[in-house]
Amino acid sequence: MKSEPGAMKAWEATIRKTQQAKKQASNIFGSAHVAHVDDEETEQNAFLEAGEVYQAERYLSNGDYYTGQWSDNFPHGFGKYWWTDGCIYVGDWFKGKTMGRGTFSWPTGATYEGEFKSGYMDGEGTYTGPTGDTYKGHWVMNLKHGHGVKEYTNGDIYDGEWCGGLQEGNGEYKWKDGSCYIGEWSNGTMCGEGKLVFFDGSMYEGEWDEGLPKGGGLFRFANGCAYNGNWSKEPEEQKLTFSPSDDCDVEHDPQELYDVYLKDNLISPQDKVPILPSQKKLAIWRSSKGTEPPVRPRRMSVDGRLDGNVDDEFNKMRMLDDHERSVKSRDDASLIPSSEGSPIRLPKVVKQQGETISKGHKNYELMLNLQLGIRHSVGRPGPMPSLDLKSSAFNPKEKVWTRFPPEGSKHTPPHQSCDFRWKDYCPLVFRTLRMLFKVDAADYMLSICGNDALRELSSPGKSGSFFYLTHDDRYMIKTIKKTEVKAILRMLSAYYNHFRSYEHTLLTKFYGLHCVRLTGAAQKKVRFIIMGNLFCTDHVIHRRFDLKGSSLGRLTDKPESEIKSTTILKDLDLKFMFRLNKNWIQEFRRQIDRDCDFLEQERIMDYSLLVGLNFKDTNVSELGTSIVNGGTDDSTDHVSDPGGYYCHSYNQPWACQCGLGNESKWVNLAKLGINMHARVERMERKNELELIGEPTGVCYDVVMFFGIIDILQDYDITKKLEHAYKSFQYDPTSISAVDPRQYSRRFRDFILKIFIEDA
Repeated sequence: MKSEPGAMKAWEATIRKTQQAKKQASNIFGSAHVAHVDDEETEQNAFLEAGEVYQAERYLSNGDYYTGQWSDNFPHGFGKYWWTDGCIYVGDWFKGKTMGRGTFSWPTGATYEGEFKSGYMDGEGTYTGPTGDTYKGHWVMNLKHGHGVKEYTNGDIYDGEWCGGLQEGNGEYKWKDGSCYIGEWSNGTMCGEGKLVFFDGSMYEGEWDEGLPKGGGLFRFANGCAYNGNWSKEPEEQKLTFSPSDDCDVEHDPQELYDVYLKDNLISPQDKVPILPSQKKLAIWRSSKGTEPPVRPRRMSVDGRLDGNVDDEFNKMRMLDDHERSVKSRDDASLIPSSEGSPIRLPKVVKQQGETISKGHKNYELMLNLQLGIRHSVGRPGPMPSLDLKSSAFNPKEKVWTRFPPEGSKHTPPHQSCDFRWKDYCPLVFRTLRMLFKVDAADYMLSICGNDALRELSSPGKSGSFFYLTHDDRYMIKTIKKTEVKAILRMLSAYYNHFRSYEHTLLTKFYGLHCVRLTGAAQKKVRFIIMGNLFCTDHVIHRRFDLKGSSLGRLTDKPESEIKSTTILKDLDLKFMFRLNKNWIQEFRRQIDRDCDFLEQERIMDYSLLVGLNFKDTNVSELGTSIVNGGTDDSTDHVSDPGGYYCHSYNQPWACQCGLGNESKWVNLAKLGINMHARVERMERKNELELIGEPTGVCYDVVMFFGIIDILQDYDITKKLEHAYKSFQYDPTSISAVDPRQYSRRFRDFILKIFIEDA
C-alpha cells in the first residue's frame, strides 16, 4: 500500500498532466463553460487513458463525499469515503471495492483497522468497539475466524481460536478476578477437555459441555483435598469420590461446591455491530454532459454489488460513447463481420442468467440451508490437508452428519430457516481438491455464502436437476440423484488422481458434495454437487454448444429469433469447425484421449463437450470500438483478457512484456479450454442429419471456452433399456445411450474432426 504522502505526490503529478492537456485542448477547440462538476470531470477523462489513476473529489447528491484516487469511474487506489450516517472508510480501493488495508469507523466511535477483501473485514485486523473492547486477530467475511485476542471492557481476555465469530478450538480465557480457563471451546462456550484455575488457588480439570463441567473431572481445593468422578448440574447424575489432604479432611456438600465454584463462570457476551462494512452502500454517478440522458445516482455496496432496489434500466455504471449507445439500443442481434467480410448474426445478449432467490421464493429456505451448511463445512477448523491422501479418505462411508436446529446448538449457530440436517461426503477429499484447484477458502465462502443470493436457472435440465449460480458466476450448484452420488463416490479416487496427473484435463471440477435432509414427516433429501462454472468470464458468450457426437434429438427446436446468448445449441445446430494453433491442437488431442480413456474405464457415458464462443470484431474501422468484447479495441497488436494476452503476429496465447527497446518477451499464460484465442470456420451440411459439413473458408476470430461436463452417468440398467428400446426404432449409432466404450470412441472421433489445426 502506498503511503498517503506518496499517493498525494502521484495525484499532484496527474493533476498537472491533466491541466496541461486541458490547456492544449482549449487552444485547439476554444474554451467552454463548465456547468456541472461531473461535466468537468468528464472533460478531464477525455485526456486520460483507460485504466489511468488520478485524483478525484466527489460531492454526491445523496450527501456522501469521496476524495482520493480514481480510475474508470471507480475509486481505485487510496481514498476516503464519508457516508451521510457518519461512517467513514479510509484506505485501499480496487475498482470500487474496499480491497487491501484500510480503516472503517462508525459514528458510535467503533473502528476497524486492518485488511479488507471485497468489502468485508477479511484478513488480519483490529476492531475496537464503542465501549473500548478490542479484538486483534484474523477475520473472514466480517467474522472473527482463526487466531485472535479479545480484550473486554470489564477486564476479561480471551486468547485463542475462533470460528464464525465465536470461540472454537483451543483457547485461554482470563477473568478480571484472576481466574483462568485453558482448554477446548465450541460455539463460544467451554466445551471438551479443559482446566479452570480459580483466583483462590482451587482448580477443576476435566470435561465441559456448554460452559459447565459435565462428565469425568477432578476438583481440587487450594488446601489439597479433592473430589473426583462424574460431574453434572443435575445432583442425581453426580458420582463423586472425596480425597482428603494433610491440611483438610472435612467433606463438603458436592452440590454446594458446584454452585459456588462451577456454576457461574460466565463468558462476556459478543459485541454487536449495527451495520457491517459490506452492507454499506456506495453512490455511483454518471455525467449528464452532452446527449447523455439524466441518470439518478446509483447505490452500490462497498464490495461492488448494486442495490437491488434500483431499476434494471440503470444497471450499467460506465457511460457508453455515442456509437456504443446507438448499437446497444438495437433490438435485433448484432452483425459481426469475418476477416473475409461475411457477417454473422449474433443472438441477443442476456446479461444475467437465472432468477434471484429472494424471500418468498419456493427454494429460499433450501438456499439458506445450503449456505449455512457450506459455511459450517468450509469454516470448520482442521489440519492443512496433504495431497497424498490415505485410501480411507475415499471410503463412501466417510461422511459427516450435522443437525441445524433453528435455536442453534453447541456446533451450529441460530438461524431463521427450518430445522434440517446437513451431510458432508468425503469432506477431506473435497477440501484437498479445493486446495489442488487453488481455491481460497474465504473466497469460496464469499461466493456461495456472502450477502448475495444464489440465482436459479429458469428451468430444470432434462434429468430434472435444478441449477443454481453464485452471484459472481464462479460456481454452479446442481441437485443430483442418489445414483449420481454413488457414481462420484465410486470414481472419486480415480478422479482425484486424474487431476493430479493432468493439469490440462477438461473434466468438470467438483468442489463439494453435500446433502440437506429436512426434518418432519416428509424427510425430504436434496443432494447437491458444487462445480466450477466454465463460463465465468468478462467476455460475453455469444454462442453455446453442447456436443455429444450423436444426431438423434440433437437439434434445438427453436426459431432463430428466439435463440439467445444463453441458449444451449446442439450437434446439428453447429455450423462451425474450430481452428486451434499447432501447439494447442496437439495438446487438445492428447487430453481428449486421456479424458475419454478415464471416463470409459469408469463406465461413464452421456457426457458432452460444452463450448462457448465470444466473437471478436475484426473490422474495427467500420464498427468502431467492439461492444461484444466488453469494449476492448481489438485493432491493437495484442489484446488483453482475463486469462492472459494474445499476439496477432505470432497467433499464440502469450503475454507480451514489452521493454523499452525493440525487443519483447513473451510468456505463455493461457490454459487449455479457458480464454483461448482461436478461429472458427463456417461449415455447410449437405443434409440436415449430417453431423459434419464441408468447410467454406469463411473464418471468424473468437475467444473459446470448453470443457467436458455431465460425467456422472453410469451405463446402468436404465440406460441399457433405453438403448435397446431406441435401437428398434432408430439407427443405433445415432442415439446417445450406448455403452461407454462405443460412446467414448464416437465422442472423440466427432470432437477431433471438428477441432482442427489452424493453418
